[in-house]
Amino acid sequence: MLTVFLLLFPVAAALLLHFAKGNAARVMALGAALVEFVVAVYAAVVSQVTAQTQFEVNVPWIASAGINFHVGMDGLSLVLVLLTTFLVPLIILASFRHDYPNASAFYALILFMQTGLIGVFVSLDAFLFYFFWEVALIPIYFLAGVWGSERRIAVTFKFFLYTIIGSLFMLAAFVYLYFQTGINGAVRSSDIIAFYNLTLSSDQQAWVFWLIFIAFAVKMPVFPFHTWQPDTYTESPAPATMLLSGIMLKMGIYGTLRWLLPVVPKGVSHWGPLVMVLCIIGIIYGAIIAIRQRDVKRLIAYSSLSHVGLMAAGVFSLTMMGLQGTVIQMLAHGVNVVGMFFIADIIQRRTGTRDISELGGLTKHTPVLSVTFLVLLLSTVALPLTAGFVGEFLLLGGVYQYNHWMGAVAGVTIILGAVYLLRMFQRVMLGPDTQFTATIKDLTGAELAVLVPLILMVFWIGLFPGTFMRISEPAIMQIMTIVNR
Repeated sequence: MLTVFLLLFPVAAALLLHFAKGNAARVMALGAALVEFVVAVYAAVVSQVTAQTQFEVNVPWIASAGINFHVGMDGLSLVLVLLTTFLVPLIILASFRHDYPNASAFYALILFMQTGLIGVFVSLDAFLFYFFWEVALIPIYFLAGVWGSERRIAVTFKFFLYTIIGSLFMLAAFVYLYFQTGINGAVRSSDIIAFYNLTLSSDQQAWVFWLIFIAFAVKMPVFPFHTWQPDTYTESPAPATMLLSGIMLKMGIYGTLRWLLPVVPKGVSHWGPLVMVLCIIGIIYGAIIAIRQRDVKRLIAYSSLSHVGLMAAGVFSLTMMGLQGTVIQMLAHGVNVVGMFFIADIIQRRTGTRDISELGGLTKHTPVLSVTFLVLLLSTVALPLTAGFVGEFLLLGGVYQYNHWMGAVAGVTIILGAVYLLRMFQRVMLGPDTQFTATIKDLTGAELAVLVPLILMVFWIGLFPGTFMRISEPAIMQIMTIVNR
């Protein structure tokens, strides 16, 4: 029942927020998110390191059609549930310095989105997975569209259009696979095991691959399905940007691991080389465009695109090293990117600008901000002993095993990442004095309450990655076994 609690508790808390106003809504939302995190940690503590699904609930949903409310967690799901429940309270706390109108609705949407995200990570029925996939989309649409910047309507519509079209492709694939389970008089089922046991021809898998992959490629996003991302990240309010980059994009990577690789392995084998090329292009493209950015938030958005390209390449390398690297990098990227966007938000609130050319000399009066900024930045660059290093090392190793030349080209992302991130830090924090140098204030206690846990996770993942790799390894091995059978 732990899984059901994780799904329903945020919904109940969100409904109660209707009766709260202002600061009370913030505090209630934070309290609910912390309870959710405690339950997720308890689940991790009592769970066994096994490939078997745990905390499973499987009851009829649409019994006549063979569709069940089937949820549960294996190691892969548990890692992402932990990431989600760890980041959501920090994202809520990070919003406390903003006075968002209609605060109860704002925080209720965040909690509703948390239910959608966790639902995606624990669903073991295709149509239930699709249901939660859409549930996660609706709150972020309103968060970005109502509380975003000036261009929010056009940008949010583009984001919604991309994601809903991709989702419809996935739904078409799931419907087709559902009917395939009923051939030869068998009972139709949308259960994940029924999909795994399908014996589709190579031609069938080749076109089903694209229907499912497009939905996941848009969500990650992978080049060339990325054009919604920079504008949406830039125009959304800071909490929405953190939710999008820190957690929501992991839905696409998770979906690829859980639903694409094992269901259509021949399709993956056929189209994998093309996808790998797209991933490598995205890695280099995102990094080069990031170098040209003058907006701090937009630079981080393109940096995220580059890193996601490497994670996707790790998945399609179909190596144990690449897949484990993807899992650990999902954690590291979530921690790093939420911290980086929060730092960008702090700088914008204190100076009124995100333009790198207008900033400089901030470190003189903000030593704590400078240190925290630098730690998160170096983790993003993949400095050894930080969270970013472990994942990128494994990912590059996996891509190199797949193809030496692709591994070499993908490795350029570390060099380019150092170029655009360290140059940004130098210009913003260490550059010549500006009008903000003498007046800017250092971090507050509330801001440290957000950043200190993130920095602790940077070093925990960097120094003790086995904590999380042991949890996910059996599930990853099981996926590899299904793909290679």
